Amino acid sequence: MRLSQKLFVTLRDDPADAEIPSHKLLLRAGYIRRIGSGVYAYLPLMWRVLQKISQIVREEMNATGAEECLLPQLQPAELWKESGRWDTYTKAEGIMFSLVDRREQQLGLGPTHEEVITTVARDMIRSYRQLPLHLYQIQTKFRDEIRPRFGLMRGREFIMKDGYSFHADEESLKKTYQDMYTAYSHILRRSGLAFRAVEADSGAIGGSGSTEFMVLADAGEDEVLYTEDGKYAANVEKAVSLPADGEISPFTTFEKRETPGTDTIEKLCSFLKCSPTQIVKNVLYQTVYDNGLNVLVLVNIRGDQEVNEVKLQNELTKLASQFGAKTVLSFSVPTQEIIATWTAKSLPLGYIAPDLGDDYIAGSKQVNSKFVRLVDQTAVELNNFVTGANETGFHVVGTNWGEQFKLPELVVDIRKARPGDRSLHDSTQTLQSARGIEAGHIFQLGTKYSEAMGATYTNEQGEEKPLIMGCYGVGVSRLAQSAVEQSYDKDGIIWPVAIAPYHAIVTIPNIKDAQQIAVAEKLYTELNKAGVETLLDDRDERAGVKFKDADLIGIPLRIVTGRAITNGKVEVVKRATHESQEIPIEEVVNTLKQWVKDAIAG
Repeated sequence: MRLSQKLFVTLRDDPADAEIPSHKLLLRAGYIRRIGSGVYAYLPLMWRVLQKISQIVREEMNATGAEECLLPQLQPAELWKESGRWDTYTKAEGIMFSLVDRREQQLGLGPTHEEVITTVARDMIRSYRQLPLHLYQIQTKFRDEIRPRFGLMRGREFIMKDGYSFHADEESLKKTYQDMYTAYSHILRRSGLAFRAVEADSGAIGGSGSTEFMVLADAGEDEVLYTEDGKYAANVEKAVSLPADGEISPFTTFEKRETPGTDTIEKLCSFLKCSPTQIVKNVLYQTVYDNGLNVLVLVNIRGDQEVNEVKLQNELTKLASQFGAKTVLSFSVPTQEIIATWTAKSLPLGYIAPDLGDDYIAGSKQVNSKFVRLVDQTAVELNNFVTGANETGFHVVGTNWGEQFKLPELVVDIRKARPGDRSLHDSTQTLQSARGIEAGHIFQLGTKYSEAMGATYTNEQGEEKPLIMGCYGVGVSRLAQSAVEQSYDKDGIIWPVAIAPYHAIVTIPNIKDAQQIAVAEKLYTELNKAGVETLLDDRDERAGVKFKDADLIGIPLRIVTGRAITNGKVEVVKRATHESQEIPIEEVVNTLKQWVKDAIAG
């Protein structure tokens, strides 16, 4: 392709609304254009990148025996109501675009396709002889992000590969799950990306186990905790660890003490000259379930620890059936204004004790009249601890479970693992932290959707059983931007060769020089014939502008038909290193062909 004939416009300055380097560079280099909030046009250069990534994905998926299909973007609400996720996606997370058609039927624009594929399986799979089955698609998805940001990283419309497998038993599911683990690792390696596979929370997708594939980058929205021995890695939402050892309490007898102005852990420690590891912190949460009921939660945790709200939400979701509900719509630490709507009497905020009475709650149909009480394992292990006295300005010291306070029945792990914590698998290993961009996620779904939607098969004994499912997703457009976020410099993008829009660009410094043009045209034609995808910059621009544009758009190799042609050579510059060398014209095609082959092979 000749640049003079291509839709090619670059910007010299960073766009005002772009926040991270990859977003700025993709806009500046003419890969994407913003059409609306979180909605982008993929311009020709970007489309070539996306096609290359999609091809790598197809090759790796097909190699596992998965079959490609295409599922509808427009999905009937009835399917999502069958699975129990309609309210979760339209109200709780609120990420599904929902609409009503002219027949007054509710529909959603698909953020994911578990319900659709389960419907297909329910209608078409009858016998164990049809299993296992694995279908995938590369499709545009939609999510109504509250704050679309970072370009293609968190857009409202994006391209994704999602696949779904069906099995007769857990062993078969685990085999496909492992196949996908391997395939996803190959996809990311072939795309030239440094990544880490980590344990992850399954979130609204559900299922018993999941793994995220994180592209390592400073601008990543996710925090990954890992050990240097390579034996443990997890998203911070899922991570577990051993907390730091607590200090022995200096308080050996129970006593109520006046502690004015100590409504934070820091202030209390300063006043009592004690360690936060000797304190039981009591945190209030308000949870709204999908049946409209507000449930009030009191969490006890060691004073130096933080509540992992993803883990807490998972625990509260497990309790949903006790309240006649299916799922959590929302939960948060309530503000004083919200507290005022349900309290029967003034709460001693900052001085709450583990036995805060249910009589603080005013009875109503919308609010349950008892606290749900959860205690984290870190608080269970404390002796002679410090905690609130349920009276403003007072705490109690030298306190013990089973003496002054009853230990809650629900003992859980809801603490947030942190860098520096000791690892569970080896206490000599400490957790390290890195930032990551989630590029892929695989799930063992089990029977969550098949049971809810009645998708069954007949086994060898003639019994009807629910299909066992797996789910596997790769963000194609997200992966493209992740590559830029991981590899750029002050001059622009540095594409990995395998997914670069073109392998090489031939730059003519002076288009009025007939010899420069002739050599450039010859190399351009021969390189493309040899399989080295090549651009020709034949624009009537200054050489400096052309060189800057070539660096900005990140083409791996630049061939310059400049002064060296008088010696029968051209200058070849490697974008990643800026390494420059002169190569005889007759050797350029074979040399670059081998370089590209070696780079793609890894």
